[in-house]
Amino acid sequence: MEINTVGVIGLGYIGLPTAAILASKDVKVVGVDVNPSTVEAINRGDVPFVEPDLATFVGGAVQHGTLRATDRPEPADAFIIAVPTPFQGDHEPDLSYIQAAAEAVAPVLDGGELLILESTSPPGATQKMADWIIAARPDLSLDGTDSRPAIHVAHCPERVLPGRVMIELVTNDRIVGGLTPAAAQFAKDLYAVFCQGEILLTDAVTAEMAKLVENSFRDVNIAFANELSLIADKLDIDVWELIQLANHHPRVNILQPGPGVGGHCIAVDPWFIVNADPEQANLIRTAREVNDSKPQWVIEQIESAVEAHDAPTIAALGLAFKADIDDLRESPARKIVAELADQNPTARIRVVEPHVDALPPELANRRNIELTSLVEATDSADATVVLVDHAAFKDVEPDDLGLDPSRVVDTRGVWR
Repeated sequence: MEINTVGVIGLGYIGLPTAAILASKDVKVVGVDVNPSTVEAINRGDVPFVEPDLATFVGGAVQHGTLRATDRPEPADAFIIAVPTPFQGDHEPDLSYIQAAAEAVAPVLDGGELLILESTSPPGATQKMADWIIAARPDLSLDGTDSRPAIHVAHCPERVLPGRVMIELVTNDRIVGGLTPAAAQFAKDLYAVFCQGEILLTDAVTAEMAKLVENSFRDVNIAFANELSLIADKLDIDVWELIQLANHHPRVNILQPGPGVGGHCIAVDPWFIVNADPEQANLIRTAREVNDSKPQWVIEQIESAVEAHDAPTIAALGLAFKADIDDLRESPARKIVAELADQNPTARIRVVEPHVDALPPELANRRNIELTSLVEATDSADATVVLVDHAAFKDVEPDDLGLDPSRVVDTRGVWR
C-alpha cells in the first residue's frame, strides 16, 4: 500500500508530534483540529503547547510545505485519529470524540484508505470506530469480500512520555493491532517511516488492552508507594528514606509517592479495564481508589499546617501532572488547589506554575487564587505545599526562601 498523504485528526499532545514527525520524512500531512487557534498557530509554524523539540519539527515541516492544518478532513491515503478518550459518570468510557472523528472522516473516503486509531481506548473501541464509519458509508466494507471497496482499520496506541515525545516516537517499540492482518501490516509500514523501535503486530483488541495494561501496571505500583506514604506518616517514618532503603534489595524497585496520579493516561486507563470486567479487576480498582484518594489526604495535611490561622496564605508549588511540562490534564495538583479554595474561602492561595502563563478556568474564576512567582508565593506564607517536583523548585533551598520546615507539606520529597 502506497501512502503519500496522511490526515491526522486531533492536533494535541500526541496528534501534532505524530503529524510533525511524519511530515519531517517528506510525507504530506494535513492536520485537522476543531480549535481555530490551534490551526492558525500550526500554519504559522508555531506550537500551542510546550514539548521539547516539537517547535523545530513543526516549523521546519510547515516551511518545507509537508505540513499544514485545517478544521475539516480532506481526502488522504491514511488517517490517524488522535482525539481524547475521557471517562464520564461512573467511570464509563466516553467515545464521543472518536465517533465524531469517524463521522467527519467518512465522507472523504473512496475505499482503500488506512485508518488508525491512536487514542488510548477501551477494548472494542477500534471496532466501534470502524462500525461508525461503515454506518455512515454503507458503500464501503472492512474486508473487501463483496463488491464494496474495503477500508483498512487498525489500532496503534501511543507510548510516549511528555517531555520526551519527539525522542520516544522514534525510539520506542510500537504495538499495532489490525481488524484484519492486512490492516495491521499496512499500519506497520506507515509507522516504519519514522519508528526505529520494533513494531509488533497483533489484533486490535489485544493492542487496545496492551496499552491499558501498561498504564495499569504503573498505577498499581504508584498506589503501593502512595499507600506506604500514608502508613509511614502514621508511624512517624520518613517515607523517602524508607523507600530508598527498601530499594537496595536487588529485586525491589518501589516508585515514589506523590499527591495523586495525573495525566490523561495513568489516571484514566485503568478504569477502562475495570469497566470492561468489573468482577475481576479488583486490584486495579483498588489502586485507582488509593491514588484518587491521595489528594484529600494532602489537603488534610495542609489544613493541619494552617489550622491556627483564620485567613491563611498558602503557597502551592506546581499545577502540572508531572515535572517540567505544561500539561495539566487530570492533575491532582489542580484538584488540591481547587478543593482548598472551596473548603477554606478565607484562605489566599498563591499558585506557582513556571510552565504556564495563566491559571486554568476553574482556578482563575476563584477570587482567592492567584498565579505568582515562587518568591511572591512563599513570602509570608503560612504554609507551603510542594505539589510538583519541577526543576525550578529543586534548584532552591527552603532556607533561601525563609521557610519554616514545620509549615512545609512536601508531597514529592523535593526538600527532604
